[in-house]
Amino acid sequence: MKILFLTARAASFELDSDTVYYAEKPYNVSVNGKMLPEKFHRNVFSLYDLEPDTKYQVIAGNQKILFETPWESVTLDVRSFYAKGDGVTDDTEAVQAAIMCCPDNGRVVIPKGKYYIRPVFLKSNIRLELQRDAQLLGETDREKYPVLPGRVASADGQREYYYGTWEGRAESAFAGLITGISVTNVQIYGEGIIDGQADKSDWWVNDIVKRVAWRPRGIFLNRCQKISLQGITCRNTASWNQHPFFSREISYIDMKLENPKENPNTDGIDPDSCDHVDIVGCDFSVGDDCIAIKSGKAEMGRLLKTPCRNIVIRNCHMKYGHGAVTLGSEMSAGLKDICVSQCLFTGTDRGLRIKTQRGRGNTAVVEKVTFENIRMNNVKAPLVINMFYKARNDLQDTEYKYNPEKQVVDERTPYFGSFRFRRIVADEVEWAAGAFWGLPEQPIAHISIEDCSFKMKNDAKPGKAIMTLKGPDYWKAGLVLSNVGKAVLKNVTFQGVEGETCRLNGVGEIWKS
Repeated sequence: MKILFLTARAASFELDSDTVYYAEKPYNVSVNGKMLPEKFHRNVFSLYDLEPDTKYQVIAGNQKILFETPWESVTLDVRSFYAKGDGVTDDTEAVQAAIMCCPDNGRVVIPKGKYYIRPVFLKSNIRLELQRDAQLLGETDREKYPVLPGRVASADGQREYYYGTWEGRAESAFAGLITGISVTNVQIYGEGIIDGQADKSDWWVNDIVKRVAWRPRGIFLNRCQKISLQGITCRNTASWNQHPFFSREISYIDMKLENPKENPNTDGIDPDSCDHVDIVGCDFSVGDDCIAIKSGKAEMGRLLKTPCRNIVIRNCHMKYGHGAVTLGSEMSAGLKDICVSQCLFTGTDRGLRIKTQRGRGNTAVVEKVTFENIRMNNVKAPLVINMFYKARNDLQDTEYKYNPEKQVVDERTPYFGSFRFRRIVADEVEWAAGAFWGLPEQPIAHISIEDCSFKMKNDAKPGKAIMTLKGPDYWKAGLVLSNVGKAVLKNVTFQGVEGETCRLNGVGEIWKS
């Protein structure tokens, strides 16, 4: 057992186990010799109401760990700053004042109640705790939100500062309900809820139209470092639920990310040009991709050259959403060193989804990607790699982007390197076990699929596993490989596939065993 998150008042743990999301069997947990009343079921669990500067022994099943909670300088209760917590009064100033007054290593506490707020901004070296039955409720009037400008020139005119962003571009955007700009060493944790209340506003009306500014995120972290989010539930956000942007050492532990499944751009967690992001023990049910890893469109990708890298996703449950884990399509600075393991996908359209298009540029390099030990149920297309992706806002130059004929390899051409899929079990598949479309002029370099099984749904319906301008529908297809340099298939089994289990077009080498 290891510690994933630790603060003076809470901790999260992960069992030493290779099971997917759930523990092999329910287990008891004791804290300093006192047995907790409930049974635990998941590989990741959390404890609350700990005391600062205190030694603890935790036993979970037959696993034990010793640790000591850190020191805490002070606790500031937002009610002491005259927050009402009645769900009606605007408590923004009280919450913001508590944050700004908090000294290093201090705790801002939001106790039981409903706190109606506009966006609040973080400062470095603090801890923000949302206690059980505490809710932050987002303002529903966009006119009351501050706007983050897309870019601001420095005083000497030699460089730019980036604040707002939208789908891989520097664009003015409303501040997130919680926003961090260049802050360090912050912990946001607890059993409370952050509710953006987008379902009570007009954020999703004319969603592709910029009205004053682009829609806000739930929590937006811009150029931050060492930020941990744990335990809290974040829901009903106007666009992406969590958006770390050009940030480092960010962790999301044992959280719930919830958005209505019919609403646009309501992704769960979207790391964007970040380095070292851990997403462990989280539960997703959203209206777009559960996790989407990005690094900007062509202009920002080429200008700032900041790939998204060193991303770990483990012991998570993705329910609903377009893709469980998605790479791209805004990835012009590249994506590298990504590992997804011990995850459970239920009812998503696609499982592991990787997408780009011509025009993202030759800095759009994706490589060293591993997906292993994953279970999928009722996922229409478990594995998808698409270099002809059609985004709704990327319909310019359609003849170039979506032409199936070979084009010239130049500065506009993206590159997909090595992808490894291991120990994946997918049941109730409808469209295709896997669909891999490389570019004829730049094939996907290497795909390895090992120890995987795919079982088709009896009453499956056809659909578009590959989203492109004129892509075909698939129905109970096995593996479809088009424009792939080398494919290695080892111990891959299928049930209920219609026709050939492997459909090949433009594949350089294929190894089966």
